[in-house]
Amino acid sequence: MVRKIAFIVLVVLFTAAGSAIGILLVNSNSDMFTFFANLPQQFKFSLIGLSSLIALAAGILLAPLMIRGAVRITVFIEQYLQRTPIQDLVMGSVGLIIGLIIANLIGSILSSIGIVGKILWILITLLLAYLGLSIGIKKREDLITLFAGFPKFGKERALKAEARTGQFKILDTSVIIDGRIAELCESGFVEGIQLVPAFVLEELRHIADSPDLLKRNRGRRGLDILNKMRKDPDIKVQIYDNNRGLEDVAEVDTKLVKLAQKLGGKIITNDFNLNKVAELHGVKVLNINELANAIKPVVLPGEEMVVQVVKDGKESGQGVAYLDDGTMIVVDGGKRYMNQTIPVLVTSVLQTAAGRMIFAKPKYDRRIEGQAGYGEVNIIG
Repeated sequence: MVRKIAFIVLVVLFTAAGSAIGILLVNSNSDMFTFFANLPQQFKFSLIGLSSLIALAAGILLAPLMIRGAVRITVFIEQYLQRTPIQDLVMGSVGLIIGLIIANLIGSILSSIGIVGKILWILITLLLAYLGLSIGIKKREDLITLFAGFPKFGKERALKAEARTGQFKILDTSVIIDGRIAELCESGFVEGIQLVPAFVLEELRHIADSPDLLKRNRGRRGLDILNKMRKDPDIKVQIYDNNRGLEDVAEVDTKLVKLAQKLGGKIITNDFNLNKVAELHGVKVLNINELANAIKPVVLPGEEMVVQVVKDGKESGQGVAYLDDGTMIVVDGGKRYMNQTIPVLVTSVLQTAAGRMIFAKPKYDRRIEGQAGYGEVNIIG
């Protein structure tokens, strides 16, 4: 329907333009068009009608091409804007507006020069518009920091408003290093602004600069995960650098709890101790490990599974195996099946906030003879 209306409008415009051109030709006082001006009146009307018909035919031929081109350009612009982060759009628009304002002020001076001044005005307008758009996007962080100095545009008020909607999360160092938070945000299970306090970022930097190789790798992994999240246009990540009221607090965990109380946000962490401390202070906590445990398959006593015993247990005769998700299985009497894959029966399941532990026993009490494995065995009993 929209295309039909656009087609009719374009054809009408083409026809009107053709008629206008015909009228200009027959009424022109220019020496170039004296021939048309001296034509008899009936020929003048014929010329106007001919130009209108030519324009009508051109409109019928060109209108579909123009509509398809406009649709393609519109779709391209829409897709580009969807991929562009909202901060880039806002800051780019601010820069564009500032550039146009400056160009307009300069143009009022250049317009007095004449046609040369108007041409310069157009060129300067295009240049300043491009510069304003480009600088606004590239310097968006500096502009946001500048606007944060004004109460109307303060980050604190915006963050508190976001927190009131329940869409505001504070990331702990452990959960950034763990890395699963990036996949959770990409999947859409964790929504809203992911806030990274400046002191958490500083702790990550210290870990990345540690002389210990393991700590250094963990710190660098955390920084890589954070950069990956910030580059993803679908994930909202902000660095919170306002430590007002937290200067006297030395411990990072305590700062996180106080900051969550101050902003009314939730803490995302893998730290078991921070989880308990935050709960004591009435701060809501989202524990990635608890989420991972919650979505693990349910195992009930009496179920059978096949596992590989990989090491000794703490108690005499026990063996230890692991599932693919890292769940530890303690096999009573499994020491004799070391490095073997055996069927076991689940006897009990112990679920804690730190993880899950499964207790089992061999389905068949086997005594291995000869080579290890499922070779020749004698079944006792």
